[in-house]
Amino acid sequence: MTAHIEAKMGEIAKTVIMPGDPKRAEYIAKNFLSDYKCINNVRGMLGFTGKYKGEEVTVMASGMGMPSMGIYSYELFKFYDVENIIRVGSVGAYDPNLKLYDVLLATGSYSDSSFAYVQNGCEDLILFPSSTLNEKIEKAAINNNINIHKGLIYSGDVFYKENEDYKEMYEKYKCLGVEMESFALFHNANILSKKASCLLTVSNSFVTNEETTSEEREKSFNTMIKLALESVIENKC
Repeated sequence: MTAHIEAKMGEIAKTVIMPGDPKRAEYIAKNFLSDYKCINNVRGMLGFTGKYKGEEVTVMASGMGMPSMGIYSYELFKFYDVENIIRVGSVGAYDPNLKLYDVLLATGSYSDSSFAYVQNGCEDLILFPSSTLNEKIEKAAINNNINIHKGLIYSGDVFYKENEDYKEMYEKYKCLGVEMESFALFHNANILSKKASCLLTVSNSFVTNEETTSEEREKSFNTMIKLALESVIENKC
């Protein structure tokens, strides 16, 4: 047990699928896992361990933003001996080629956040996922006929900006979209010698102003979820 996770040692699998929303974690467990049980409900941050096609996997929420992701991913890596975390979440698209419900695999995370610097003095502005884990996800996508986009994303601390210019992030920094957790996840994985990836579904577009509903974000990102789970099975993460 830790200050934030009540699971006992051995109740969390080596690979964790990590949505931000606790309700999405519950949805994944109920609709994709067999023989699942709740292993965490501290502060409502739901976590479940079960089996997907016979392989043990844990699905647990991270909460919103880098501070929350920083806590839960660190504790899972450090204190529960988790080897792989695959973040699954939503992304706001900067790239006009990204449409609603497209799946995006992050090849790097650019951020102006102070998270990494405060945590251990890291001054890097771009942090990277595990190339090994990303390759396994790509292989699973091919084997399951799932089309994915790949590219750099912006990981931000602020959701509501007074003067947001998405075009600068897209044109200057080559970020295809924005989310709020991957930078902290990649940092924790790097410093603890673990593996992390970030798999996202387009929930809204800054280009067209299209967006999905909150219910759709909770329950309709099945392609991304299936891909994350299939990468565990086919490639034995």
